[in-house]
Amino acid sequence: MASKGKSRFKAPRGPAPRRQLEELQNQMMQAQNNLAEAVVTASAGGGAVTVEMTGAQELRSITIKPEVVDPEDVEMLQDLIMAAFREAMEKSHQLAAEMLGPLAGGMDLSGLL
Repeated sequence: MASKGKSRFKAPRGPAPRRQLEELQNQMMQAQNNLAEAVVTASAGGGAVTVEMTGAQELRSITIKPEVVDPEDVEMLQDLIMAAFREAMEKSHQLAAEMLGPLAGGMDLSGLL
């Protein structure tokens, strides 16, 4: 039984829409694969801490210059790592939006990234 006042969505039928959907799915899979391979780099403290992350938000590496390691000021090092990590995440999100945005046809993907 259909509810009153609401129309039901009917997907287009036939081979053409199905083919378009399959093509879109293939493009999305390829874009996701490309994101997993793409690497963004971010640094903090003038390059004292550098973070590498994939476009799929996988942390690849953290590099810390030895001169930044001060046992008397561990908090500063922690702050630098957090700052570099946040910047890498932001760059990764931007890259994902650039690569997946055209496939989404203008849909807001921020909740999915």
